[in-house]
Amino acid sequence: MLVTSRGTGRWVLPKGWPEGSETLAMAAQREAREEAGVRGRPAEGEVGRFYYHKTDGTGVEWPCEVAVVPLEVTEERSKWPERKQRTRQWFSPQEAAAAVDEPDLGELLVEFGHNPREIAA
Repeated sequence: MLVTSRGTGRWVLPKGWPEGSETLAMAAQREAREEAGVRGRPAEGEVGRFYYHKTDGTGVEWPCEVAVVPLEVTEERSKWPERKQRTRQWFSPQEAAAAVDEPDLGELLVEFGHNPREIAA
């Protein structure tokens, strides 16, 4: 599942920074709930990382490193905190890879799609 970004409307993974004492898995779970309205079980660890540039409100670009933590979705809600700001959509791994702007993320999505349970274990 991908969601649209709030600023540009491009397809992205739900992502954000851990808050307080959150682990990466806990942060992934929270961000998926807030940005995509899904709940589920996060993997224990990340499946990889990618880099992108985040543009802030003033136009300044900030380099960001993203750890990708898979989430086994067990529930999709019709109402969620950012539903009026984002669109969510399920894609095949190949379609998701083609939809995202970051080549490294696209590669991760395709690799994960080959055998998600083995990679996320």
